[in-house]
Amino acid sequence: MSASTNKLVVSTRKIVVPAALAAVVALGTAAYMNHTDVHAAGISAAALDDGSVTALTALDQAMEAVASRVTPAVVNIAVTSKSTAGDGEEGGDQSSQLQQLPPGLRQFFGGGGQMMPQQPQIEHGIGSGVIISSDGYIVTNNHVVNGATQIRVTLHDRRILTGKVIGTDKLTDLAVVKVNASDLPHISWGDSTQLQPGQTVLAFGSPFGSLQFSVTRGIVSALNRQDPDRSDPRKPGAYIQTDAAINPGNSGGPLVNAHGELIGINTSIITNSGSFAGAGFAIPSQIVHATTEQLIAHGKVDHGYLGISMNDVTPENAHFFNLQDASGAIVAQVTPDSPASRGGLRQGDVITQANGQKILNSGALQVAVSQIAPGTDLNLGVIREGKQETVHLKVGQFNAKTEVASNDGDGSAPNNGKLGLAVSNLTPDARQQLQIPEQVHGVVVQNVRPTSPAEDAGLQPGDVILEVNRAPLNSADQFATQVHGSAAGKDILLLVWSKGNASYRTLRPDQDNG
Repeated sequence: MSASTNKLVVSTRKIVVPAALAAVVALGTAAYMNHTDVHAAGISAAALDDGSVTALTALDQAMEAVASRVTPAVVNIAVTSKSTAGDGEEGGDQSSQLQQLPPGLRQFFGGGGQMMPQQPQIEHGIGSGVIISSDGYIVTNNHVVNGATQIRVTLHDRRILTGKVIGTDKLTDLAVVKVNASDLPHISWGDSTQLQPGQTVLAFGSPFGSLQFSVTRGIVSALNRQDPDRSDPRKPGAYIQTDAAINPGNSGGPLVNAHGELIGINTSIITNSGSFAGAGFAIPSQIVHATTEQLIAHGKVDHGYLGISMNDVTPENAHFFNLQDASGAIVAQVTPDSPASRGGLRQGDVITQANGQKILNSGALQVAVSQIAPGTDLNLGVIREGKQETVHLKVGQFNAKTEVASNDGDGSAPNNGKLGLAVSNLTPDARQQLQIPEQVHGVVVQNVRPTSPAEDAGLQPGDVILEVNRAPLNSADQFATQVHGSAAGKDILLLVWSKGNASYRTLRPDQDNG
């Protein structure tokens, strides 16, 4: 299975149950059932209620109707791509023999031989997609078609057509593929903003590549989830979480509501086994629709951006910002010379509205801004030091090559006490060694005690603590004074700079240490 298909899985560790063991399990189940029959022999089974049967039959018929409407628009996507073998593979006089070894083993043979030239490797991957127009436009995941040299699209009627990539968007992990055909069955758009937890949904696709045109049923488990793949925190969230089974090969397939409307594109799962474990994620149609329109029209997407790092307002941190309602997006960092800084947005501002639309969390703001055309005026309602204010700014142009803020997240203090971490002054040598920008000021985390509040909050050596309880830091002594001076039993709010982004972390001090 190629890397593109594997990317569906956030964490993989495949477990295979041997057939023999499966047979034992089946026999054990049969024995248990027979044992139950012996004890229940004298108990008469209750007759099935006609109303219950009718209700179940009606539910089945409804799901069958949805499946029959959607399945003709679902496609299987087979991709051929080229990749280059990794560096460090050695050769020598035995190069022909070394070529026969798996690439990962060649480096252990050949003595002091010369480096082998990199060879392009052919990879094959399988994914899914859904037709959104009768003239052959198909939505899928960017990671399904990324690097493709050949795309073969299998339709529900078993026709195999050549696909052409119209455009891709790495930020949202979406792509549009076109096939040369007409009068194709296609899906209708649904409104993902109207979804509610508990609502019935169906997932379509080709699990494991070979099980084409499969359908599974489940519910909306949760809404507005962050992207499970946190390798790039600039990616917009608002993901739909579902327990409708999604497996490798389902990437790019549709998630639909009870009307058979497209409300999401299946993209990832969280698992320890490599297979579905009850938590699948889909990109909501509010993002998919806007993105595909731009890809079809221009072949690319122009995302808006502000240049800030954000945190969600939570019940734990709301009081630090004088908030009555635990909703909104906290500005943790403002990038210099960004649209946010030019508009006067400040660190510690809490954004509650964007052009009159209520902002529930940082993910909602991230999605809203990413869909606004660069150059558009934006009015943000903010709470600043407990007071309502309005910030006027112009949305900027997102550039993947630019460092942009995002949504996360020698006197030394001892590695014990309330928080369980040691810090030191941010010296010029430390700044240079850790590549910390000049505008970042605070104290450097030296080490973190295992199972401490600091570790629970995700702090790591090399992070820079900028503030304690909204108060800026200049030295390790000041950090120790502020931490030890905080009220017993009260949470402590740290503003932490880590890997280029700042985020607020709420820590519950360990009362067993002073």
